Amino acid sequence: FSACRLLASREKGAMPSHPLRVAVVCSSNQNRSMEAHSILSKRGFEVRSFGTGTHVKLPGPAPDKPNVYDFKTTYEQMYNDLVRKDKELYTQNGILHMLDRNKRIKVRPERFQSCKDQFDLVITCEERVYDQVLEDLNSREQETFQPVHVINVDIQDNHEEATLGAFLICELCQCVMKGLFCTSLTMRCPFSTQIQHTDDMENEMDELLQEFEEKSSRPFLHTVCFY
Repeated sequence: FSACRLLASREKGAMPSHPLRVAVVCSSNQNRSMEAHSILSKRGFEVRSFGTGTHVKLPGPAPDKPNVYDFKTTYEQMYNDLVRKDKELYTQNGILHMLDRNKRIKVRPERFQSCKDQFDLVITCEERVYDQVLEDLNSREQETFQPVHVINVDIQDNHEEATLGAFLICELCQCVMKGLFCTSLTMRCPFSTQIQHTDDMENEMDELLQEFEEKSSRPFLHTVCFY
């Protein structure tokens, strides 16, 4: 990507002032966000994952009969509950495999609205979740005025699309990460806490996302918020 090269055309020898802090968010912190969490973590990113729903929902025996859990419920507890209910069904539809993957990454799902940590990049997996993240961030009292880029890419909530979407998210993060290798004295770095937000910074990100749109045939949304 030329925009990627633009972000990377900084002081290549300088180390970033801090790692790129990434959050990936879907509705229930089960499939899409956890697949991206897994891949980003393996690639060395400082990443956390979240859901925005009021409860965690997993497919049940019928479309109108989901399994509903509190966010405090561990992945292990969900796994055991579904084994007890219908091990064959939840093995065949991949839910048990997904939960087994999840519990190897962290103990339980987390709700974005309950987390007060700060991120450089928040990536959501559907527009409704994007709106919920923006609503939450905009409702908080500004304290540090650190910019956070909130980006949405629509990913269907199934295992195959979650995998494809996770690799796309990883590619985006890798491209953005190249822009970190800069010094705040010589160039504007989109994710340096030592500088202020500028229109050029936002335009560079928009240019990058436009190229990702063309490559992936997926629409991206982008908003800058401040902590």
